[in-house]
Amino acid sequence: MNVQSSPLAASVPETHADWQALAERLQAERGFETRAYLDNDFVAAVSGETLTTINPATGEPLAEVASCDVADAEAAVTVARRAFDGGAWSRLAPGERKAVLLRLADLLETHRHELALLDSLDMGKPVSSALGDMAGAIGCIRHHAESIDKLYGEVAPTGEDSLGLVLREPLGVVASIVPWNFPMMMTAWKIGPALAAGNSVILKPSEKSPLSALRLAQLTREAGLPHGVFQVLPGFGHTVGKALALSMEVDCLSFTGSTGVGKQLMQYAGQSNLKKVYLECGGKSPNLVFADCKDLERVAEHAAAAIFHNQGEVCIAGSRLLVENSIREAFVDRVLAAAERMQPGDPLDPASFMGAMVDRAQYQRVLDYIHRGVEEGAALRTGGQVEAGDGLNGQGLFIRPTVFDGVTDGMAVGREEIFGPVLAVFGFDTEEEALRLANDSDYGLAAGVWSQDIDRIMRVSRRLQSGQVFVNNWADMDQTVPFGGVKQSGNGRDKSHHSLEEYSDLKTVWMTLTPTSSL
Repeated sequence: MNVQSSPLAASVPETHADWQALAERLQAERGFETRAYLDNDFVAAVSGETLTTINPATGEPLAEVASCDVADAEAAVTVARRAFDGGAWSRLAPGERKAVLLRLADLLETHRHELALLDSLDMGKPVSSALGDMAGAIGCIRHHAESIDKLYGEVAPTGEDSLGLVLREPLGVVASIVPWNFPMMMTAWKIGPALAAGNSVILKPSEKSPLSALRLAQLTREAGLPHGVFQVLPGFGHTVGKALALSMEVDCLSFTGSTGVGKQLMQYAGQSNLKKVYLECGGKSPNLVFADCKDLERVAEHAAAAIFHNQGEVCIAGSRLLVENSIREAFVDRVLAAAERMQPGDPLDPASFMGAMVDRAQYQRVLDYIHRGVEEGAALRTGGQVEAGDGLNGQGLFIRPTVFDGVTDGMAVGREEIFGPVLAVFGFDTEEEALRLANDSDYGLAAGVWSQDIDRIMRVSRRLQSGQVFVNNWADMDQTVPFGGVKQSGNGRDKSHHSLEEYSDLKTVWMTLTPTSSL
């Protein structure tokens, strides 16, 4: 495969035709890297096995990608440990690590259109959304690069006869397992702080979206990361992912994905070496709209986008809409109108708000939940139909924005994570009732509050059982604040300086000094 340093796009793609042309040019001129990245080289899986990644917008295969297993994991861990112990990265001065990571961020920016295209082709998200993900990924790498030489250790308070130091050191070998819904952005959230802290990182991308991770590997080599410091093992969770989680030589496991898999990974850590495990898992996030909120039209638009963005394949999707009954009917009408403007279309069309579901299994899962919602007695107000998509071949995996009203506590559509464009609407009469409904969940990843009453905002924000609360917005965050949840939404924190704490250990150095009186 011919790996080029120069960006693929001669000009910035803007129209549907531009993106289609870029996709054709990518496959004609460069193709896809499909091999694992191990010890600074691209290699086939030891077994020779491959997996097929498809374009969910067309149903057509994109590539046969290396499917790694136990042997590949063992080889990568050996290389990562050797790299860490060798110190070319782990003992490099923070300012020098910073320079390499800033070069990587610059390369990501140069190739952002190609990387966005890969994610759009691979998992079906609109290319405009994928470009937004790239901005987040680039910002994340730059943030952690700039942070690492500005974090100081501590000097403990002691008497004159002692000196106590608190040092922060890298963990060693970090395995990062990332999901398919935001491939590049989630990858950056994991590897940015882990690499900045001085660790060796093994990345396992989802088998549903491996292509951008393998292109990233090429760019890390170009940026100057030392041999073995960063590796990529595509494959399935139950094979290579499990092997990494059970490895006695992996010091930390960072995961974003389902709660069920997160629980398995914690068990694997206990069965092996008690490695640190940081999880960002599922969500069923409540979005609370009070009658005193300002501008129902704007709030309804945000409430619809909170669930329909990225086809609802979002861990913090505002999938439970709790509306004060005095405005409920008028507000739901506005949400339905907003949903009509958020229909799925060709992911390569920048005008498409939604794209395709990632694969047939997820597509069928969402349809099954929609059918179940109807059977349970929820009122299907819009959606539920399969949408072929304009200009595609009729094989794409498209589902229209779907809204259920009159949802009650016991309904599956109101309790279980669907991970698709399905909104469950509840009504409430009092603040206490809203809080009870919001907190009646196994999850606690995100929550929203829409109100103009500052006293209520503070009361409700403090009482919501959630790792993050959005007030009069949904997900208007940046790199400076932590991202993560409580309860069965996990225990990890991505982004901000706090994520660096997860990829480093504290070491105490206590010195006994010679008393002045003895001299």
